[in-house]
Amino acid sequence: MKRTSAGVLAVAALIGAVVGFGVDQLLTSAGRATFTPSLLLPVLLVLLSAAVILFALPIRRAIVGSDPTPIDPFRAVRVVMLAKASSIVGAAVAGVGLGLLVFLLTRPVAPVGSVAAVIATVVTALVLLVAALVAERLCTLRKDDDDEQPGPPEPGLGLSHHD
Repeated sequence: MKRTSAGVLAVAALIGAVVGFGVDQLLTSAGRATFTPSLLLPVLLVLLSAAVILFALPIRRAIVGSDPTPIDPFRAVRVVMLAKASSIVGAAVAGVGLGLLVFLLTRPVAPVGSVAAVIATVVTALVLLVAALVAERLCTLRKDDDDEQPGPPEPGLGLSHHD
């Protein structure tokens, strides 16, 4: 399994920024108020960040050998997939927040209360992004010497033609 690439995260953030800016543009052109994220969103992003790290720690302990309990490989895959998804969500939400922020700061009227909520959303989305990348790293196995490209079998270790 490959780690989450910076390109995927950049694309998610870019799409999020376009969506955030576009939504506010459409709302104001229709005569409505701009979109302001709920103040509960940053709290939920921080809780998700903590959960991703907490789920990854037992897997890391099993990998380094400090916990003698064997880890279920399916659980490890689920945690890594949660970390990958969380990093993409963190990048996309940060992008949406940045798009909203750019829209608000480029208006001739100074925004009053919504800037704080948008900034809090961007910061906590970046916290989620970093926490998810750390969790993904915590679940990574060290590369073994025998993980290299498969080569011809060692002499005497293959199947005999008499079997």
